[in-house]
Amino acid sequence: MKTHELIYTLDTIDDIARDLCELLDEYPVFTFTGNLGAGKTTLIQAIFNRCGIHEEIQSPTFTYLSTYANANGQTFYHFDLYRLKNTHDFTTMGFDEYLYNPLSWCFIEWPEIIMPLLTKKVCHITIDYHGYDRRRLRYIVI
Repeated sequence: MKTHELIYTLDTIDDIARDLCELLDEYPVFTFTGNLGAGKTTLIQAIFNRCGIHEEIQSPTFTYLSTYANANGQTFYHFDLYRLKNTHDFTTMGFDEYLYNPLSWCFIEWPEIIMPLLTKKVCHITIDYHGYDRRRLRYIVI
């Protein structure tokens, strides 16, 4: 496993999204870890835009899941697990059935609680502050 590191700003976020979209063919699950306000949802929106989803993307903090589809029949699941208590709650709600579906991808904010379920074909992304208007993105693929 190799860790990749990129520094970006809002002006260059589309370049980062383009680079991450190149991983979609091989990795159906992407996790996003970082402090509140680090830019997890903003990056997900940039990725979704590149995938043909042009509606406003908001983190599903209270509903846990939002579903989006593009004109190519591809489905994108956006999870926010910040309020989730344990893995059992995730599976009881049936969310584990969304993982690894054909022609679909899962983008999971605050994934720590379900990491035992994510053992293959995952791109783990961490976003940190790197100065006032810059972010450091590190990712590793499994």
